[in-house]
Amino acid sequence: MNTNDFRAASNWLAEDFVCVWPQSNEIIRGRENFTAINQAYPAEGKWRFDVQEIVVDGNRVVSDVLVTDGNIKARAITFHNVSNGLIRSQKEFWPDEFAAPDWRSQWVNLPAPKPQGNQKSELKNYENP
Repeated sequence: MNTNDFRAASNWLAEDFVCVWPQSNEIIRGRENFTAINQAYPAEGKWRFDVQEIVVDGNRVVSDVLVTDGNIKARAITFHNVSNGLIRSQKEFWPDEFAAPDWRSQWVNLPAPKPQGNQKSELKNYENP
C-alpha cells in the first residue's frame, strides 16, 4: 500500500468485493469501484500507512491502521472477510480523535504526549482487555 499503487493492491480483493462505510452509509460494490475511489481521493501527497495491529480468527481479519498523506491524519479500523486468499468484503470505520473530557479524569490515565516521527504511541504497548 505504501507504493500508492491502488490498482496493484486491488489484486488482493475479490472481483465482487463489497465495502461498507457505516459512518457515511455508503456501500462500494466491486473491486474496480473501490480502486477508483482510492485513486481519486483528493490527497495532499503520497499516502503512508502504519499498521498498529492485525487480529486473525479463521477467515475474519481486523486491522487497525494509521493513515496520512502528510496533511490528513486518520485511523481506519477494518473488519475483513477473506476467502480463497482474497478479501471478499470489509466494513471500515474511520473514527475521529477527540480530547478526553475532564469529567473522566479521576478514573483514567492519559498516555504520554503523541510521539513525533517514527516513535510509537504509548497506547501501542497495551494489550486489548
